[in-house]
Amino acid sequence: MTVRRLRRRAISNTAACVALAVCGMTERAGAFAADNTADAGAAAASQCTAKRPSALSFNRWQEDWSALANPCVPREPFDALKYLAPGSDPSTYLSLGANLRERFELNNTPLFGLGGARPDSYVIQRAEVHADARIGQHVQAFFQLEDAWPFGKDSVSPVDKNPLDIEQAFVAFVYGVGGGTFKARVGRQEMAFDLQRFVSVRDGPNVRQAFDALWADYEIDKWRFIGYMTQPVQYRDVTAFDDVSNRHLTFSGVRVERANTGPGDLSAYWSRYNRDNARFLDAAGTEDRDVFDVHYSGKVAPFDWDAETMVQTGHVGKDTIGAWAFGVLGGYTFASVAGSPRVGLQVDGASGDRHPGDGRVETFNPLFPNGYYFTLAGYTGYSNLIHVKPSITFKLSPKVTLLTALGFQWRATAADAIYGQGMAVVPGTAGKGTRWTGMYAQVRADWLVSSNLALALEAVHFQIGDSIRALGARNADYVGVEAKFGW
Repeated sequence: MTVRRLRRRAISNTAACVALAVCGMTERAGAFAADNTADAGAAAASQCTAKRPSALSFNRWQEDWSALANPCVPREPFDALKYLAPGSDPSTYLSLGANLRERFELNNTPLFGLGGARPDSYVIQRAEVHADARIGQHVQAFFQLEDAWPFGKDSVSPVDKNPLDIEQAFVAFVYGVGGGTFKARVGRQEMAFDLQRFVSVRDGPNVRQAFDALWADYEIDKWRFIGYMTQPVQYRDVTAFDDVSNRHLTFSGVRVERANTGPGDLSAYWSRYNRDNARFLDAAGTEDRDVFDVHYSGKVAPFDWDAETMVQTGHVGKDTIGAWAFGVLGGYTFASVAGSPRVGLQVDGASGDRHPGDGRVETFNPLFPNGYYFTLAGYTGYSNLIHVKPSITFKLSPKVTLLTALGFQWRATAADAIYGQGMAVVPGTAGKGTRWTGMYAQVRADWLVSSNLALALEAVHFQIGDSIRALGARNADYVGVEAKFGW
């Protein structure tokens, strides 16, 4: 949150040029003066240490536009709206911004064609505008509106549509305390942990996930201690400004992080997830779920890794919860080879209900997944799952990346169902067939056209296993074409 005070200005050479002309110096002296002017200009440029943000942040409230207080920073169109300062203090200003995401999706077999799902093609659109007010070095007020629509989609869910509503509206405070930094946020805000496997802003679907929350953390040396009390926003799509949060769904806990623990960063957290009227295939009632999570990630060239595991306990009605999940990503980058190929391997697992009717709920609840951890297609969800995915990623240019991957998928137990994104049950699969679900091929290309525009193309083909094909399921294909603009 700290705003750097940069007051240097570029050195002007105009006066030097005028002085040389008045003195009537010779042509040789004029040339010499021109050389000096160029050198002085270069020196001025080298003294301009203020830098505008090189890229827009995933979380727009984390951007710092105070560098525009310095006139030496090159200006771009509409920069006057990125830095509106009412006074002489460069750390007090208002910044405006916007995002627009358009994505065409074709899904020829949702839920593998079971339960009456039909082929569908449509466009989803998410528009966001925000205002970010910085008041000195200690206070920030952030406000963001969201307008999300699916055009031509047959089956519309709460993650697809959200007419004009408040996405974020919070006040943040930052203060130095005891050699460290205390931070707090109060209001509607987005939050995410680690790789966003289980707690995320849900950027994959059309409607991002926000929380009405009180967030506080204290950072000192390598440590960060966090506490949060939240009511996740529940999205409605009837009218504008109708989203709510209430005590019927809460998520709160504590978290600790330590940087540079060996070659990586370590974190752990406990949270309590409470939901009224929860429904599982084998249980229903009030869900009181305790989650315990440990995460470790790092990079030692040419290796990189990210590993996380979660255990869940508690109750759904009178039934006892006992669930688990893990995810591991690892890769090796051949930096000296053309395209800097990264060979990666992803292995994931999540428990399912092995013995329906035994009074124990073993189906893992993925909480608030991001929607693109596996693929954008939504065929794979983080419940009752064993998943292995080798991949190769190429850096075709500094701005173009190509991913190719194969995914192999099983159920943790055939007694439970196959699940898609958001714990969507593939109809008729619980207790039927073998554990083998199938395999898929994925291709994705990302092109960062500029700091304001990004394009992406993703295609997925899912080849289902014979045992669920016998239920009437079919192979599935997905194509997504996306354009994202930010300002």
